[in-house]
Amino acid sequence: MSIQVKFFASLREQIGQSDRSIEHASTADEVWKIATNNAEQPDNLLVAINLEYAKLASPVNDGDEVAFFPPVTGG
Repeated sequence: MSIQVKFFASLREQIGQSDRSIEHASTADEVWKIATNNAEQPDNLLVAINLEYAKLASPVNDGDEVAFFPPVTGG
């Protein structure tokens, strides 16, 4: 099993990487924990699975791409 993980914007700087591959996870939340070595999740963390917004409890499958984004702000 292989899941592609991507980090965007300030998360990329905070985590110290833009992407990586992990072998196994059952949910997006577990992907975060494995890919970041249990780093604290920012408030309002956004996640997308295969380019569609999802919840941290959403299941992931072999071959999925899971992307994490910081909360969107603007002004």
